[in-house]
Amino acid sequence: MVLLAACVCTKGGKALVSRQFVEMSKSRIEGLLAAFPKLMSSGRQHTFVETESIPEYCRTMDESEILDNSFNLIFAFDEIVALGYRESVNLAQIRTFVEMDSHEEKVYRAVRETQEREARTKSKEKAKELQRKRTEEMKRSGGRSITSGGINNTNNNSGGFGVSGGFGGVSSTFPVDAITTSTTQDTRSPSIKSSSNKAMKLGGKARDVDSFVDQLKSEGEKVTSSDNMTHNKTTNNTPDIDMEPIHIVMSEEIVLHAGRDGGLQNMEIQGILKLRITDSDSGFIKIQVENTDTRPIQIQTHPNVDRELWKTKGQIGMKMNNKPFPHNTDVGVLKWRFHTVEDSFVPLSINCWPQDNGSGSCDVNIEYNLETNVFVLGFLRRNLSRSALDFTARGIPDNFFPVCVSFTSSLPYCGLKVLGVVGNTDGAAVNFSQETLLKTNTYEIN
Repeated sequence: MVLLAACVCTKGGKALVSRQFVEMSKSRIEGLLAAFPKLMSSGRQHTFVETESIPEYCRTMDESEILDNSFNLIFAFDEIVALGYRESVNLAQIRTFVEMDSHEEKVYRAVRETQEREARTKSKEKAKELQRKRTEEMKRSGGRSITSGGINNTNNNSGGFGVSGGFGGVSSTFPVDAITTSTTQDTRSPSIKSSSNKAMKLGGKARDVDSFVDQLKSEGEKVTSSDNMTHNKTTNNTPDIDMEPIHIVMSEEIVLHAGRDGGLQNMEIQGILKLRITDSDSGFIKIQVENTDTRPIQIQTHPNVDRELWKTKGQIGMKMNNKPFPHNTDVGVLKWRFHTVEDSFVPLSINCWPQDNGSGSCDVNIEYNLETNVFVLGFLRRNLSRSALDFTARGIPDNFFPVCVSFTSSLPYCGLKVLGVVGNTDGAAVNFSQETLLKTNTYEIN
């Protein structure tokens, strides 16, 4: 026998909750429910009992109580009946399904909270250690001075420093023009947030930023625009490449958001492989690409690229061999994407710790840690992978967030590599030039 509907109604036949398992109109259901109470004899509450475990009399329930639990009742009906036929489930299983209790979700939340607590504990311990070192240094020097825990950069024109290792040999070049310990310049203009204890108002944040910058300028501080620094770094880091008739560009961008209390919120790597052909006779080619990355990277080819050739041989070629690649234009032939929230995949971790010293200024400690790489400086050891910068500046702790980081690299983050270019007909190797660039789009610690 097919079950048409499961309903909860009042003694007068008014439907409170109804779940239909076959296609029925609302008027039809209401008509059946209105006639149902007339089938019961006096002194009884139902006309049919399926098993002996169902009590003949139940406690009195209000309409509001039924309506408050209406969705739970509907979910329970769906677990019991499917397409009009009863499922083999017991009461304990129904309760578990309705509660939707996930042990895996609880474990994930517990691990996440533990990681956040450990990160906060390590940050506090590091801040105390740096505070102790700073106090000892001030006692030895006999006055206030700006110290650097591992970096002593007294030359503003020192250029950049390279990073190698990790991620299949990733190397990056990080400009250090902004890291200085001069007594006349102890900070650069940060991206400033307004104080959280002020009332919300239109334009208030911009005025707070302007007033903070004006205060720094009035005290003789040199404030540099972050836009100008980014433009200069981009211009200086652009290499001169001798382009062949076949030129391949592999570019990646990093978007990362992390919390000031520790923990990665979001990281996404987006990459694209572009092909530029300046000679129309050089369009009949195939590009051999090697993928050695074991991480879950999403790779997508251009619709005009032969996907079977890519899956079987790792080559990028046109679907129709008699058609060449377009020339005199940049053609994106391959895209890839990597998204994660795992802290272990972060290439560079930043820990900014501003602390109010009670005199209207903040003692700021900025620590960076290259998780899987080793950076190189001319006056530091090659195996040094962590350092810190200490300085004192006027302001409140919220003025120093978000912390924005920018860097570039000549090797990609993901393990994709162009091995060579061959012709379609004879399979002979063809000369080509290649350009690879990894850069940051957004790298913020909020």
